[in-house]
Amino acid sequence: MTSIALIARPTAPGLWMLAWHRLCRDRVGLVSLAVVVAYVLVVVAAVCGWIAQDWSREVGVNYAPPTFVGAESTPLEKPSVSAPEATILPDDTGIADLLADVIAEIKKGMPPAQAREARAQTLPLGGDKWGRDVLNKTIKGTETSLIVGLLSALLAVAIGTSLGAQAGYYGGRVDDFLNWFYSIFTSIPYLLLVLAIAAVLNQKGTLTVILILGLTGWTGIFRLVRAEYLKHRTREYVMAADAIGASNTQRMFTHIFPNVSHVVLVQLSLHVVLFIKSEVILSFLGFGVGVDTVSWGSMLSEAQSELILGKWWQLASATVAMAVLVTAFSLFADALRDALDPRLK
Repeated sequence: MTSIALIARPTAPGLWMLAWHRLCRDRVGLVSLAVVVAYVLVVVAAVCGWIAQDWSREVGVNYAPPTFVGAESTPLEKPSVSAPEATILPDDTGIADLLADVIAEIKKGMPPAQAREARAQTLPLGGDKWGRDVLNKTIKGTETSLIVGLLSALLAVAIGTSLGAQAGYYGGRVDDFLNWFYSIFTSIPYLLLVLAIAAVLNQKGTLTVILILGLTGWTGIFRLVRAEYLKHRTREYVMAADAIGASNTQRMFTHIFPNVSHVVLVQLSLHVVLFIKSEVILSFLGFGVGVDTVSWGSMLSEAQSELILGKWWQLASATVAMAVLVTAFSLFADALRDALDPRLK
């Protein structure tokens, strides 16, 4: 009795596995991915309160220089001459001190003189005009800018993908109306539109910046997704889904969307970079986050007056942190686009 051996046919790797193999062969893409992951880990640690939790605490002297520069040499202070003691009016004068209770409460809440004077002469990346640590401010600025970039990009991708899918799939009057709506947004320069909406809202805050950027930055995604749906809606697999009774929503997001998801993913990574830079510009001009929140844009705005005095470290810290993240994200987006391009299979 002969035995028949069944040989399992090897399964072909899918699109995402092939894309991962291509990305692993791209050294620049892997290094950029590692840098982005490092930034994300820093943001997670800051959100959890493990680092930079006391960024607003005045831990150093005013304009404390970076540690690698060294403390600034200050001239010796002259011995202070104590002021003569105030004359205490006798009780029989009948004049009451109306501010005595208020002054006593203020003195009770003030820290001792030794605690007030115990400030560091240098800090790892220097201090600002209030003596706050620039390193902690840079970490909190990274948290603010990266969260704004990611959430704004997710909102813009959701809007652009939804509208682009409907315009490309249905066509006709739906396509005409959504194209007209798209033309209204693109007729105004993007940065001018963002500044105009921010000025009209006149409300600062991280959530406001996310909504402004997300609700105005979907136009490029809409155009690309619409073109992809126009190309895919007449393919054989979509007709087969129609033949088995799949609804329009199922055909749009269950059958077509997985085949255009690589375009959406690349646009997501590109828009994160765009929105990070937009948030920095808004905060620099005073339309971004509030005064109780630090971002790279607010740090650059503060650094203007400091640079005149020769205090360059806050400007350098914010600029270097932003430049490294934006460059890494841009290179990773290019590598991801090359890895996900189906024509390279």
